[in-house]
Amino acid sequence: MPRLLGHEEVAALFRTAEADAAAGTPEGLRILALLELLYGSGLRATELVSLPIAAVPRDAPFLTITGKGSVQRMVPISARAAHALADWLVARGKGGRFVFPSPRGGHLSRVRLFQLLRDLALRAGLDPEKVSPHVLRHAFATHLLEGGADLRVLQTLLGHADIATTQIYTHVDAARLVTLVNQRHPLARS
Repeated sequence: MPRLLGHEEVAALFRTAEADAAAGTPEGLRILALLELLYGSGLRATELVSLPIAAVPRDAPFLTITGKGSVQRMVPISARAAHALADWLVARGKGGRFVFPSPRGGHLSRVRLFQLLRDLALRAGLDPEKVSPHVLRHAFATHLLEGGADLRVLQTLLGHADIATTQIYTHVDAARLVTLVNQRHPLARS
């Protein structure tokens, strides 16, 4: 069973990250871009921190992600994520091949991403033990299913090779599925 953040908890993270970004500091702009891409696109931590500049679109609302097994997929990004990413790219300056570079060269580490999210959670009034990159990925998937997304589409977005991996999210939306069957199945009308 995946750990999960509710809608209000995610909103609290965004309120705090947006306030940080409004200050215009590189750190504030970075945390908002990280959060937008984790929750808004469902990226794995490794996919996010190792995202090369070349994966950022110039005119299309998609990122080119290299996932597990070096399999590439296109992941849509929202207009707000694209805006946060654009602001971050201006603040990060030129040079380096990664969207989220490390001060020591290379890219931001997964451990540092985890620390940044825990700090954000604490400042948002949430239990930092509940927040991680993977928990935000689970929230992305669960909230999409709650909103009516198709499981196969979700499989593609998450980069899962097997639908069975994606099916772990169906338990959280069982009530909606029962209602759907009762409303839409031909035998439910008799």
